[in-house]
Amino acid sequence: MILTGGCLCGGVRWRVESDPVPVVACYCEDCRRTTGNHVACATFPAGAVTIEETTLRWYASSAEGRRGFCRTCGGNLFWTATDWDRLEIWMGTADMPTGLRLSAHEFTASAADWDAIPPDGLPRFERIAPGEVAGR
Repeated sequence: MILTGGCLCGGVRWRVESDPVPVVACYCEDCRRTTGNHVACATFPAGAVTIEETTLRWYASSAEGRRGFCRTCGGNLFWTATDWDRLEIWMGTADMPTGLRLSAHEFTASAADWDAIPPDGLPRFERIAPGEVAGR
């Protein structure tokens, strides 16, 4: 499968060639404060992702990881752990259609009080979703 996407201004574009992967809704405080809402993310092997980095900047948001965003429009696109060979892509930045489906909700204990998690029957995890569920 091939997926493409990018930020609002087009300063950062990405392309992934990979098998289909799960998409997880993350309600953690870091994602919420970075984007203003929960995010839907998919994790890919770093080698499967090509990034055109004209305006890409990285921010070390914690000791464990960093976030990639566009310095022009402020669009948040990526997260990666400091010791990982994988890259999480915010699927809201993907060109549609993707053909992917949401598989779980994680960090539900951190969800904002105004953010109602839908009763969709998908697994919910108070903390991080297990690797086999999230494709990590």
